[in-house]
Amino acid sequence: MAKTSSLKSTAVVVSALAFGWLAIEFAFKPLLEKARAALNKSDPSRDPDDAADQSSQPEKSPFEFDPSEESR
Repeated sequence: MAKTSSLKSTAVVVSALAFGWLAIEFAFKPLLEKARAALNKSDPSRDPDDAADQSSQPEKSPFEFDPSEESR
């Protein structure tokens, strides 16, 4: 009997922690997104000159053929 109640207590605590984490994430979503963006910008291994290159598509070899581009 004691083992069952301890398992129930553990499940309740884990569920409450998960619910609390989600509540905080939803409540502070705009603030957290700004903070995460600032952290990404302050990454010392990130090169700001490569930011435009990373958002664009990777270069293709002139020998690669994409059939979907043929219809354009």
